[in-house]
Amino acid sequence: MKVKEALKVLRKGLDYLFAGEDLPEHPGIDDSVPHSPGRTGKLSLEEKKLALANSLRYFPKRLHEQLAPEFAKELETYNHIYMYRFRPTSYEMKAHPIEDYPAHSRQAAAIMLMIQNNLDHRVAQFPHELITYGGNGSVFQNWAQYLLVMKYLSTMSNEQTLVIASGHPQGLFPSHPTSPRVVITNGMVIPNYSSKEDHDRMAALGVTMYGQMTAGSYCYIGPQGIVHGTTLTVLNAARKYLNRNDMAGITFLTSGLGGMSGAQPKAATICGAIGIIAEVSEAALEKRLSQGWVKEKVTSVDECINRIREARKNKETTSIAFLGNVVALWEALAKIAEETGETLIDLGSDQTSCHNPFNGGYYPVQLSFEEANKMMVEDPDKFKSLVQESLCRQIKAINTLSKKGLRFWDYGNSFLLEASRAGADVMQPNGKAFTYPSYVEDIMGDIFSLGFGPFRWVCTSGKSEDLDLTDEIAASVIEELLEKAPKESKLQFQDNLLWIKSAKENKLVVGSQARILYADAVGRNCIAQAFNDAVREGKLSGPVNISRDHHDVSGTDSPYRETSNIRDGSMFCADMAVQNCIGDAMRGATWVALHNGGGVGFGEAINGGFGLVLDGSEQASAAAKSMLFWDVNNGVARRAWARNDNALSTIKLAMEQEPRLKVTLPELTDDSVLDNAFS
Repeated sequence: MKVKEALKVLRKGLDYLFAGEDLPEHPGIDDSVPHSPGRTGKLSLEEKKLALANSLRYFPKRLHEQLAPEFAKELETYNHIYMYRFRPTSYEMKAHPIEDYPAHSRQAAAIMLMIQNNLDHRVAQFPHELITYGGNGSVFQNWAQYLLVMKYLSTMSNEQTLVIASGHPQGLFPSHPTSPRVVITNGMVIPNYSSKEDHDRMAALGVTMYGQMTAGSYCYIGPQGIVHGTTLTVLNAARKYLNRNDMAGITFLTSGLGGMSGAQPKAATICGAIGIIAEVSEAALEKRLSQGWVKEKVTSVDECINRIREARKNKETTSIAFLGNVVALWEALAKIAEETGETLIDLGSDQTSCHNPFNGGYYPVQLSFEEANKMMVEDPDKFKSLVQESLCRQIKAINTLSKKGLRFWDYGNSFLLEASRAGADVMQPNGKAFTYPSYVEDIMGDIFSLGFGPFRWVCTSGKSEDLDLTDEIAASVIEELLEKAPKESKLQFQDNLLWIKSAKENKLVVGSQARILYADAVGRNCIAQAFNDAVREGKLSGPVNISRDHHDVSGTDSPYRETSNIRDGSMFCADMAVQNCIGDAMRGATWVALHNGGGVGFGEAINGGFGLVLDGSEQASAAAKSMLFWDVNNGVARRAWARNDNALSTIKLAMEQEPRLKVTLPELTDDSVLDNAFS
């Protein structure tokens, strides 16, 4: 059956059941793909009944008696109702060419493509649990929601907007062509009910969802989505900490080869370094090995250390995946350093999903992978205790190596936060700041303040030649902007020009024909306009979806990551991310999303994103110009008000470029005035 014909089933949703047809055959649990461990969030008997009623309301009453035991068993087994029976099997789950989708609205078809890419087994961490990355970053809560959303998108017009609340499609509402086609919120709860325990209970009830960042906003593009930022982080860490531009022979030790963390080995090799990445899941490791994102595999601590020594001696550019627990490796390296003075690691970080440390985000060194998956469900209290003990051991080893010259940073994954909660020695003497910096605070924050952040696009035709052309267009734009760039931004333009010119050679595509590039407001708009022109002129054979990571200049308020270098006391305020989402919606975004959590955990951040379909129209051109200028400069203005030097110079330049922009600027106060006022 041709793909286009197979995808017509998306128009049915669940309508066939209400028309009297039988339930689909249960496809079973497919062991060929990784599956999420059971979730935490135990419910009382009355709450279990409520969760079951919440699930059954999607289906005709005549089927409730048949489905109730099945859903109840899922709830008892996984602490969640995924509705596995309704997982589609009649077509391949991936980003198909936009022309294959049965949609009245081209914009809606573009969103359907993005959703299916997020659930592609090559892309998603646990595709059959609808989890894209980060252990719990979900696209939908269950398969009924997926089917209903795809039906709505198939049938909607450009005068309707689909409202989605934590995966649940609330319905189609009348709007107008310049309104968003989809408005998404994920995990938005009353602040006083935003603890991890609250999330686990509400998620088990089926009333909220952790969308991470680009999982629940449908903008994930595989590990490529983070590899550029990781590359810039490692590159700038070497410049700042080691005074090195050439990374030959430099070792970078970290952990995680999952959804986002899988970018780390590729970033290390792009930088010319030696990357050592520990991973406890053999399935995750083999996935990245087969995709070419990591070059080699070792299975013991001794083998790994020998390989590190050899690679350092030969100044190789390579990435080494260690199948095992990173704590064991840190401890062995610390012992060598203490006993012999030999320090084998120059740079270090961690990308385990510590926003979700007790439910598969962090695996304690005391247990095997299989033992941990079992204990986290059967004895969560003991499992939590072992995780915290393991975190303390990991920090102790890192502290030992840091005294010998290691430079370590937190990757914004709540690693240091959870380590501090475990009682690890990670606090400065004042007890208010961590011993180690956040990568945003120490490395990427200044880049954000210049307005540079992770701009993305997807060629909806699915053709690699279209992606090649967009690379060429973007490179041409950057070369032109580089000639007149202010001195503060020149290095960023140079790094990004090198990135985009070598992107194809680095084989970054997993899933959709997508690309990421760090750019400022002017760069993003110029690239978008050039793409839109190329679509209109027929040089590109289909529309281009543009978006960004929520981890950006304006997209996220997160005190230990994106806004960690805002030091006026507002790092815990979330006005920026909320206003950014509203501003994008009113300036022509095709879809917008606003999430609780993302990277650092439920209740620890507010973040949002957008998507815009460039279809060659004047409407798309106007939307890109207006929205991208706002989407970047909203955050730059906020950072400028916090007295960030780079942001101050950047927003002043933006006001010169756009006379209608009027930003309130701070008057800087001398320290002596402050000191004297309280003397």
